[in-house]
Amino acid sequence: MHQNIVGQLNFRVIARALTIVENDLNGSGALLKSLKFDKSCPVIGITGPPGAGKSTLVNGVIDLLLREGKKVAVLAIDPTSPFNFGSLLGDRIRMASHFTHPDVFIRSLATRGSLGGLSAKTIEMADVLRAAGFDFVLIETVGVGQSEIEITGLADITLVVLVPEAGDEIQHIKSGLMEIADAFIINKADREGADVFANNLKKIIAHSVNEQPPIFKTIASQNQGLVDIAAFIQNANLKQNNRRKLLLTEKVYKLIQQKMMTGIDKKKLQLDIAKALEAGNFNLYSFVDTYV
Repeated sequence: MHQNIVGQLNFRVIARALTIVENDLNGSGALLKSLKFDKSCPVIGITGPPGAGKSTLVNGVIDLLLREGKKVAVLAIDPTSPFNFGSLLGDRIRMASHFTHPDVFIRSLATRGSLGGLSAKTIEMADVLRAAGFDFVLIETVGVGQSEIEITGLADITLVVLVPEAGDEIQHIKSGLMEIADAFIINKADREGADVFANNLKKIIAHSVNEQPPIFKTIASQNQGLVDIAAFIQNANLKQNNRRKLLLTEKVYKLIQQKMMTGIDKKKLQLDIAKALEAGNFNLYSFVDTYV
């Protein structure tokens, strides 16, 4: 199976490999170690608050990349309920027009209770797709508050999507967002206050970072402004990415973190917490020490 993943774009083989990796099934470790990256395939992270129109924007950008003869893989990470761990999978509905296209592979995965915007296995799954022969891997994250920052440990290019009505919310999340964004996209730019919002964003960026990333205005639902986004993705010079060492450090850190958490069964943890609560005098920090 390892040989067939690379360069063949056999979607059944790729889907099976992703399932093995996502669920840490037998052979997962060997599969990951066998991956070869024979071509440049940047990972594009698209993040931002819920309702910003990220899925619609991604859908339009895919259309433009396909016109350029590109092969595109998408990991759409959906929010997960902390109670039943189900995924909404709404992104798959919005991208339905691409399901049967031979050059587009779409996979939804749930965060499965992860506090950040990424699923625990996103790094490994992205690498499987990078090794499969795609030209671009697009990752749309949940994007709630500071959790967007998680994407910086994975993406070569990070696009932060905002909407005019975000208003003062930028002030609360700017410290992290300004550092990770390679470009900002103001979607739904036909709404009232879009120009004022763009100007305020420029001022905030100017005070936050040395090199000002570009700001694009789009109306994704009408495919307006998406040509500039597609051009930016294709022409970005990844060799000038000064965060490369930071990205790799974050990737290694997360992989080590995952391996150390392998023995923790979340359902058993919930039961143990319930027993500790019934026993009375529950202390969060003492309880944690019993697991560490």
